[in-house]
Amino acid sequence: MNTLSRKSTPPASKNKLKEVALVFFKLGCFAFGGPAAHIAMMEDEIVSKRKWMSREHFLDLIGATNLIPGPNSTEMTMHCGHERAGSKGLFIAGISFIIPAVIITALLAYLYVSYGKLPEIAPFLFGIKPAVLAIIASAILKLGKKATKTIDLIIIGILVLIITLLGVHEIIALLGAGVIGTLYFYLKSKTITTAKTIIPLPIVISSLLIKTPVLHVFWTFLKVGAILYGSGYVLFAYLDAELVTKGWLTRTELIDAIAVGQFTPGPVLSTATFIGYQLSGFGGALAATAGIFLPSFIFVLILNPFVSKMRSSKVLSYFLDTVNVGAVAIMLAVLITMGLETLTDWRAIVIAVISAFFIFSKWKLNVMWIIAGGAILGCLLQLV
Repeated sequence: MNTLSRKSTPPASKNKLKEVALVFFKLGCFAFGGPAAHIAMMEDEIVSKRKWMSREHFLDLIGATNLIPGPNSTEMTMHCGHERAGSKGLFIAGISFIIPAVIITALLAYLYVSYGKLPEIAPFLFGIKPAVLAIIASAILKLGKKATKTIDLIIIGILVLIITLLGVHEIIALLGAGVIGTLYFYLKSKTITTAKTIIPLPIVISSLLIKTPVLHVFWTFLKVGAILYGSGYVLFAYLDAELVTKGWLTRTELIDAIAVGQFTPGPVLSTATFIGYQLSGFGGALAATAGIFLPSFIFVLILNPFVSKMRSSKVLSYFLDTVNVGAVAIMLAVLITMGLETLTDWRAIVIAVISAFFIFSKWKLNVMWIIAGGAILGCLLQLV
């Protein structure tokens, strides 16, 4: 009887995997606005709404993720999936988040190759951008409360914000904050706990001479995915060196591909899908997508178990605290920069104010509705 009962009841792990898949597929469909916005949406869905983990642990994962190569928001989905459903959840979450962007980008690539131009979606993006500002601001407030534990950490956060706005690369800012903060708090406490740590080293992949075009595409994007830090502008520089200088694409085609990654939902690295299709059709699209995202799955799989161990070590917890407050400061820098670029006329300001109202008031709406409402409102206001 017990056996029959077990067979008739779905295993809890399968239910968790299904939940992970649905949550991150939904996020992937609405994840506009870049990594800061994606992480803000995740915080709302995973921490505030579903309570899969504490906000402090979510912050630790953000801090750790910022220090490894690859798309930070996609890697955060993998961490969240791992917390909910183990190693399988890691892969399910990452793939589910990526799939919507890959499908949309592949379709746009087909239209681009067939007709030589991209569909006009600027009216929708006009309304999404100011709506995203309110979502990011909400996440900064919630994460900032956990990150700014002391006056010392607040000062470090302010310094990271200033140097980031002045143009210092975010990785240098975070690592600098982590090292300086660790030394400062260690000297201040005069205590040290010995801890065994394993720091995953970036995977070094040599360029292999393979005759098959699809495999050549795969290895090229695998190499980029293994060493990529930073925004879409950094991705442009890498791909320009790998593709344009070798004569695979023209610079105009590369610019169009980067644009597609920027205005479709999900990670900007979906640009790889677009370029892969241009180079070798659907086979190339799959190869480029697999190549550029595979290193992130490996990095997160290695890193995830050590985040909790880092927190249990006195010295490494100093490092995490300073990196975490630095990560929040960088999100604030992104918000300021996006605000200056986006809030340039009354329509955008109206959308931002309305979005903020429904984010911060007692009539709080789900962030998915905020994004959808911003897109619709953007189209309507442009008719005025």
